[in-house]
Amino acid sequence: MSTPLTKATPGSERPSLKAGARMLYLLPLVISIAAVLAACGKDEKAAAAPGGGMPPANVGVVTVGQQAVALQTELPGRVEALRTAQVRARVNGVILKRLFTEGSEVKAGQALFLIDPAPYQAQLDSANANVAKAQANEAQASAQAARNKPLADAKAISQQEYITSVATAKAAAADVAAAKAAAVTAKLSLDYAHVYAPIAGRIGRALVTEGALVGASDATQLALIQQVSSVYVNFTQSANEVQAMRRALAAGQLRSAGNNAAQVEIVGDDGVVLPRTGKLLFTDLTVDPTSGQVTLRAEVPNPDSALLPGQYVRVRVAQAELPSAILLPQQAVTRGSAGDTVMVVGPDNKPAPRKVKIGNAIGNQWVVLDGLKTGEKVIADGFQKMFVPGAPVNPVPFNPASAASGAASGAAPAASAAASR
Repeated sequence: MSTPLTKATPGSERPSLKAGARMLYLLPLVISIAAVLAACGKDEKAAAAPGGGMPPANVGVVTVGQQAVALQTELPGRVEALRTAQVRARVNGVILKRLFTEGSEVKAGQALFLIDPAPYQAQLDSANANVAKAQANEAQASAQAARNKPLADAKAISQQEYITSVATAKAAAADVAAAKAAAVTAKLSLDYAHVYAPIAGRIGRALVTEGALVGASDATQLALIQQVSSVYVNFTQSANEVQAMRRALAAGQLRSAGNNAAQVEIVGDDGVVLPRTGKLLFTDLTVDPTSGQVTLRAEVPNPDSALLPGQYVRVRVAQAELPSAILLPQQAVTRGSAGDTVMVVGPDNKPAPRKVKIGNAIGNQWVVLDGLKTGEKVIADGFQKMFVPGAPVNPVPFNPASAASGAASGAAPAASAAASR
């Protein structure tokens, strides 16, 4: 006998089956949440700092070391050509031709101008004619004196007549010499009509044109030639500092660039340092009695004509050399009225301020004269990360490139914000 099936009504599912299904769905979610909470708890414990829950800040440090440093002084100066020649007229006349290209290099003895030579050629021809005439007179007088000598010995003529003929012959010889000298003078005047370059160098623009009348009395300037393959740089310095430099040279503290010379660097008016160094000359020193300044001269190679006469430059001169100096980036030093300080990282990685004595600046670095020891770590970057004074830091080697890029990236948002305002 079969048992009839009972028809299930809606909502009559068994409660035990429904609760078990829900537990199966929730179990993986609970396990995942527990795992995440456990991981976060471990990270917080690992990252927690002994002082108060924040990790140590990363700061860039420079390890103090000693090195030889040349102390330099930067002084203003002016460029001057090594040799300068003013081309001037030495005879009177009209300019017929200009024989050079303005602004070009010329050689010594190269023809530059032609002054009308016709008057001087005529003077030379006249002088040569006078020489021939004087030579003819001298020959006649000498022959007459020679004929009178045996006659005077034979008492055929008086002794006075013979002496007169000899004197006439000598006067004729003197006239020949004077005529020859006049011919040489005329030849020089003719040569001066052709104007040549007295030195090799670069010639400027022509100061006269064809057809201009020039004169020797006022010494008309025709052009200017300057040698700039090497140039002088004239600058001034205190007389006391110059004497100290000489003593440093004698003691061997300065780098030598020849006999009694020191190396110098030239900085252009655009701030670019020339790749070639020059040598400092201690010649032609004069002390200005009103200022106590000494004019110094440096000679600098200039094969590419980067330096032009009259140009303003700055001269870096090595005054002395410190055998064991300490250099720090300028951003690592805090300067104030109370003195100069740096932040030194101690053995427990805690930074502490330290007073130091600062000397000259070498580029973007300071020379530290006192206050630091070799091996100490000085903070040069990351000051903005040190929120708690005296809190431990994490020192990492200082990278100037990354510090500069960080400063530039920090300035960009500020600039964009200012532009949006």
